[in-house]
Amino acid sequence: MKYSESDLNILIGCVRDAGQAVFNMAKNGFRTAYKQNQDPVTTADLKADKILKETLLEKFPETGWLSEETVDDPSRLDKEYIWIVDPIDGTKEFVSSIPEYAVSVALVQNGVPVLAAVYNPAAGQMFTAMKDSGAWLNDKSILSERNLAEKPLILASRSEVKRGEFEQFENLARIRPCGSIAYKLALIAAGQADATFSLGPKNEWDIAAGVLLIQEAHGKVGDKYGKDFAFNRKNTLVDGIVGTTKQAYESIRKMLNSSAGI
Repeated sequence: MKYSESDLNILIGCVRDAGQAVFNMAKNGFRTAYKQNQDPVTTADLKADKILKETLLEKFPETGWLSEETVDDPSRLDKEYIWIVDPIDGTKEFVSSIPEYAVSVALVQNGVPVLAAVYNPAAGQMFTAMKDSGAWLNDKSILSERNLAEKPLILASRSEVKRGEFEQFENLARIRPCGSIAYKLALIAAGQADATFSLGPKNEWDIAAGVLLIQEAHGKVGDKYGKDFAFNRKNTLVDGIVGTTKQAYESIRKMLNSSAGI
């Protein structure tokens, strides 16, 4: 297959359907269980995963599949194209009725994201991107640009803030807790804050769509050492993530170097 704008439109429709199902369950009720690592998983996560998988694999039968809520199939490693999916990124926020969760889906070709959609149904925000074509928020083109103040605005994981992982940066930046990493990356792509970073391991499905959004919005994104990502690996963990606007990159890298030794 060769991806196209019509493929992006199919992805947007599918992600919107999954997001609306999630939003309806937020209003009408859902059940919650807990994984071995104590992360929550809800019937809404599973419903969204089912909608996405059935639709995307029917429309694109030659593609592979990697999702947080689907048992991994190693045959994905042999595919040129693969969907990398988090049915609800920010499930903790979803469970707590905090409107900072998102459906996050990327189409990856030979390790590189080429289509992306990150949808926050509670906020009515659909972020999309296509490689070498741009990024959009609700059909309006976005750029990862923002005038840099003396103290940059950093979107930080709510749980990481609670654990004290951002205390070392509080004198250097304005720290704003926010949910889903996919949603935070999308907001950086739209120039609504200067940076987001998470220095611990992340999974591919957490970040694949957000990485393309920032790239296509002309921001800067890489692992915590500044290296580019390669997706659809056997080990799906990546070494942290740092995403910034074009203007904030150098100052954020200096802050990480001086405060965290990275």
